[in-house]
Amino acid sequence: MASATLYSLIETAKANKLEPFAYIRYILTELPKLGSYAEPEAFDALLP
Repeated sequence: MASATLYSLIETAKANKLEPFAYIRYILTELPKLGSYAEPEAFDALLP
């Protein structure tokens, strides 16, 4: 399941003409900043 999520992130980055490694690094650094009780709308800002 984890690999499917990673593949999905990589393909989403490619589809949006982003560099996959940079996008995943961005996601992994920004997610912890949202905290445990983030509103669902906060995740929209992380989408490409």
